[in-house]
Amino acid sequence: MRLVKQLVAVGAVAFVGGGSAAALQDNAWLTLLIGVVTCVAAVLVYRWVVRRTEQRAPVEVAASGAVVRTAVGVLIGAGMFGAVIANIALLGGYHVHGLGSVSGAAGLLGLMAAASVTEELLFRGVLFRIVEERLGTWFTLVLTGVLFGLFHLGNPDAGLWGAVAIVISAGFMLAACYAATRNLWVPIGLHFGWNFVAAGIFGTVVSGNGEPQGLLEATTSGPDLLTGGDFGPEGSLYTVGAGVALTVFFLWLARRRGHIVPRRAKTNATVAR
Repeated sequence: MRLVKQLVAVGAVAFVGGGSAAALQDNAWLTLLIGVVTCVAAVLVYRWVVRRTEQRAPVEVAASGAVVRTAVGVLIGAGMFGAVIANIALLGGYHVHGLGSVSGAAGLLGLMAAASVTEELLFRGVLFRIVEERLGTWFTLVLTGVLFGLFHLGNPDAGLWGAVAIVISAGFMLAACYAATRNLWVPIGLHFGWNFVAAGIFGTVVSGNGEPQGLLEATTSGPDLLTGGDFGPEGSLYTVGAGVALTVFFLWLARRRGHIVPRRAKTNATVAR
């Protein structure tokens, strides 16, 4: 029941705030404001509903250390995308044509912040965390990773390969990141760092959501498996490879720290029923 209550509470903020930010993209500064408000509201609602349904402090979004942990995540996400786009460019798949739009980048800042915070709260903070208690880390990582990929199938230029790439490079990786750190600030920062650097700085498509207006005016060309095609660099094999490498690293770190949760054994009462 707490799973449903938390999904509904945070999902309502994501639907209203994220939907408003997306609908008002033509007004970049208003989009930025709505995005920031959505982030704050989502975290506050998550804290409230966790306290109410679980009678505990939501330490996974504790204010202490939030800035540093988020910054670490942003650096990882930005570095990951930087490495991917550099490899695509070296093979002639990424072309910069000039400067883009500062206001456009500001709007994307708000939009990507709202998406990153709400998606991490929903998929890692609620789904992964609660389901993991019963099914264990390994099964839950696979389950929530697949659901995360399916969630992106609704994007305008998404396709089967794009969803598969998201499952592997983001769904698994971000769940593993949470398992390793046991807080949501690092995966939130990582998610935001990738998204904003991709769209807001390099001007590339994110998850099949159309051409953004970032700081750089750029295009990609070449085989879809190199550039990701209409889905954007998230559909590139470079991204999949980087996602697998980070997933392995985070799971190694989680295991080393003793953060791997085993599947809960059925009780005798459960078996008898």
